[in-house]
Amino acid sequence: METRILDSRENRTATSVRVGTAQFFSGTDVAANAELVADYLRIAAENGVQLVVFPENSNRLRDFADRDEAWEKCERIDGPFITRVREACKEHGVHAVVGVDVSEDVKPIVRIASVLIGPDGEIIHVHHKTVFWDYEYTLFTAGEKPLEVVDTALGKIGLLMCADGIVPDVPRVLGTLGAQIFCNSLNSRGPDEVRVHVPLRTLENHVWHISSNTVGGPADAWPWMGGSQIVHPRGEVLVGAGEESEGMVWADIEVAVADDKDVPGFADVMKWRRTDLYGDLMTPHADLPVAAMLGPVTDDVPSKPLDVVTLQVSWFHNQDYTVSRAVAQIAYGAKQGATFGVLPELFCFKPGEVAADPKKAADYSVGVLETIRAACAEHSFWTVVNLVEESAAGFHSTAYLVDATGEVRHTYRKTHLDARDAWAVAGDEIGVADVEIGRIGIMIGSEVWLPEVARLLTLRGAELIAHPANWDRREAADCAAVERTEENRVHLVSVNRLDSPAEIGSQIVRSDPFVPGQPVALMRYPSAQWTRYGFEEQLFCRLDLRESHNKMMGFHLDPVGSRQPNLYGPLLQAASGGQ
Repeated sequence: METRILDSRENRTATSVRVGTAQFFSGTDVAANAELVADYLRIAAENGVQLVVFPENSNRLRDFADRDEAWEKCERIDGPFITRVREACKEHGVHAVVGVDVSEDVKPIVRIASVLIGPDGEIIHVHHKTVFWDYEYTLFTAGEKPLEVVDTALGKIGLLMCADGIVPDVPRVLGTLGAQIFCNSLNSRGPDEVRVHVPLRTLENHVWHISSNTVGGPADAWPWMGGSQIVHPRGEVLVGAGEESEGMVWADIEVAVADDKDVPGFADVMKWRRTDLYGDLMTPHADLPVAAMLGPVTDDVPSKPLDVVTLQVSWFHNQDYTVSRAVAQIAYGAKQGATFGVLPELFCFKPGEVAADPKKAADYSVGVLETIRAACAEHSFWTVVNLVEESAAGFHSTAYLVDATGEVRHTYRKTHLDARDAWAVAGDEIGVADVEIGRIGIMIGSEVWLPEVARLLTLRGAELIAHPANWDRREAADCAAVERTEENRVHLVSVNRLDSPAEIGSQIVRSDPFVPGQPVALMRYPSAQWTRYGFEEQLFCRLDLRESHNKMMGFHLDPVGSRQPNLYGPLLQAASGGQ
C-alpha cells in the first residue's frame, strides 16, 4: 500500500495544514471504488494529511448510454458510496473532497457533484458542476446553485470541477468571495488542465489549488491524463503526481498566504479589478453582440480572411531610429501582403522612460502617431500602436487603431493599471471597433492576466484582440494568452518588446475551429505561433475571422455560451477577505 505514496513536500509548522491529492481510475464496481477512497483516507491519516481531494466521478466509470441509464446507475446523496466515504472521514478524522455523479428525485436529472466532507463525517457542502466537458451535456444537468465559499477549520474552501476551470468565471467568483483553497476534482483526458487551466486559475486569483484527476484507464482507450498537483498561490507546483501512475501526493501549506494578493512591483490581483466596468459579465447573452456568435458558425457567415503580421520592434539605439524601424516594419509587412499589424507596448520608449517624464513622452507620442498614420496611408496598412496620451485628466497608456488611409478609427486607454503604470490615469471604456477589416478589440500589456478584459471584448463581439505586449514572465504567453483564446474562441495577436523581462518573442493564438476527429488536446489547447526573442522578426499569419464565430470546443461545449451570468453577481463586488 505504501507504493501509493508518490511524493510529498513537508514543511510542517504550528500554522501549516497538510493537504493531499489522490489520482486513480474508477471502474464500475462502486463498492470497490468506495473502499479505494477509504484506503487513501487511512493512508492520509497515518501521514498527518488533513484534507484529501479525489477525482470527479470517483464513484464509478461513466458507462452510461443515455440520461435514463445515468440516473439509474448513479446514486443519491445518501447512497452507499458517499455513506462509506463519510464513515472513513469520521474514522480517520480527515476532510475529503470527492467527485460523485448524483441522481436527483426527478428522473433523469443527474448532477456532477463535488462533496466536501468534514472529519466528523458530516457533509459540509455540495457543489454542482456548472460547465461541462462536451459529452457530459448529453448525460447530466448543469448546476444552477449559487457559488459559495465554505469557511472550514482548515480555511476558506471553494469547490470547482474540471470544465468549471476551463472558463474563468467560476474560479473568479470563488476568488472574489475570499477562497483560500481551490479544491478541483477533474476527469480530464487533455494536457491543458495541468499545463494551463490549473496554474492560471491559481495565478489569477492567488489561491492555493489542489487538483485531482483520473489517471490511466483501459489500455485500448485514450488515457486520462492524471497530473494531479498542489499549486502555491504564486504559481509554484509544490508536488505533482505525474501523468501515468495511480497514487497520492501531499504538501504542507500556509493557508493564510492566499490572503496576500499583492505582487510586489506589479499589482494586487484582486484590487486592480474594475468592477465598475464589468456589468456585461452579468448581462444575458441575448442582450449582447456575442449573441450572434454563440454555438457553431452558421452558413450565412462568410469567410473573413485577414493577413496579420507581428511588428516586433522596440527601443534600440535612439528614439528616432526606433520609430524609423517601425515605419520600415509597416512597409515590409505590407510588401509581404499583410493588411494588419500590431506594435509592442510603448514600443518607442526605453523601460522606465515614460514614468520618469510622462509629459515629455506624451509630447513625443504626438509626432510618432502622425508618423505611423502617414506610414499606414502610404502602404494601405492597418496598425495598432500604443503610445502616451495627454488629456485633461492626466496621462494615459493609449492604443490607437489606425486604418489604411491613416485615420484613427478606435482608441483604447488602458483600463487596468499595474505598478509600472503609476504615471497613468486609467481609461473607463472597454470597446470593440467594428471596421472594414473586422471587429477588433484591444488590450494592453499586463491586462492579459485579467480574465475580465478579454471576456468583455468577446461579449462585445470581438473577432480579434490586438495586444501590444511586454511579457513579464513566460507564463504570460504560454499560459495566460493561450487561455484567453481558449476560453473565448477569439484570435489573439500579442506583439512583444525586444527587451521584455520574459525574454520570449511575440505570439499569435488562433481560434481553432472544432472539427470532428480533432485531437482532444487541440480541442481545448488552441494552436499558437511564435517569433524568436530580441530582434526584428516578423510573423505572418492569415487568420479567418469567421473562426471567431465558431465558439464550439466540441460537439456540445460552447465555453462562452455555457456561461450562467445569473451566478456571477460577486464579479461586480469588491473582493472579500485578504489583507
